[in-house]
Amino acid sequence: MASLNVGNLGDYLREQRRSAQLSLRQLAEAAGVSNPYLSQIERGLRKPSAEVLQQVAKALRISAETLYVRAGILDEQERDELETRAVILADPSINERQKQVLLQIYDSFRKENAAEQQAQQAQQVEQQAQQQAADRPAPAQPTDTQH
Repeated sequence: MASLNVGNLGDYLREQRRSAQLSLRQLAEAAGVSNPYLSQIERGLRKPSAEVLQQVAKALRISAETLYVRAGILDEQERDELETRAVILADPSINERQKQVLLQIYDSFRKENAAEQQAQQAQQVEQQAQQQAADRPAPAQPTDTQH
């Protein structure tokens, strides 16, 4: 069976399992998945669902988002946003209203930065187009061959 490209998910899971000092069988039982299936995930032969990854992450006591990124389900930027939101929402030192205000501010900064980034990219594309136009040789002038 050919190995699926799951972004080193299997290697990462094996490393985490060993760090937790769990056998494959123990982790499979704790996560509620079969031992052979977990073995196939570790060897890169199976791509697990988000639900299975969540169960495995819970059993290993690690972030499910990290596993989602490794499996290609979630990109790094989305994970960072989710983790930031989770930290804000989990903070016991601020009340619910304050948490919502912080999240609104966070969202507004992200939107502002995304708009700036899009404007910069559009400007770069325009500059490249202008440079390419300037680099093109001028069209040849028709020559008068009749004297």
